[in-house]
Amino acid sequence: MARPRQFDEDRVITAAMETFWSRGYEGTSTRDLCESTGLGPSSLYNTFGGKRELYLRALDRYYDTVTAAQVERLQGPGSAKERLRAMMLLSLDSDLDADDGRGCFAINAAIERAGLDGDVRRAVRRGFDRVEDEVCAVTRAGQAAGEISRGRDPREVARLVQSTYYGLRVLARVRGERAALVATVDSVLEGL
Repeated sequence: MARPRQFDEDRVITAAMETFWSRGYEGTSTRDLCESTGLGPSSLYNTFGGKRELYLRALDRYYDTVTAAQVERLQGPGSAKERLRAMMLLSLDSDLDADDGRGCFAINAAIERAGLDGDVRRAVRRGFDRVEDEVCAVTRAGQAAGEISRGRDPREVARLVQSTYYGLRVLARVRGERAALVATVDSVLEGL
């Protein structure tokens, strides 16, 4: 009796995330997933349950890696505005420097699938909420230091920053003018 082929689940999920990120959910076939992960169709379905379940695992992997990097940047050194600016520029520069034009996987999922699938919506919301909570904490720190106006609710400021941040990430995909995007970041931060 043949032994089942062993595989590295983390590597498979990362490969699937890259495939979904590049092609989108609808643009990714089971064949694409098999090619990128090295699994056969039966192994893919037996291990992960199917394309949708693997997509949800890929969104979790994105949260564990990319969202974690955003949070790490927000928790890093510097003043509140410096940390907010660093987080926004890190992602903008990543989007602008990428040759593939794929943008942010979470934003792509929000646009393509979140309105159709409650589990996808919850997965995307988890990441967005985590970033919002961290931006809110940075805002509170900035208010305590006198850097950000105390007259504004920290949650409202966080949502303004987050809306600008995600909007700029979408614009970066179609408008490659870094100076204009950075000017928007700086204008929003000055208004805090």
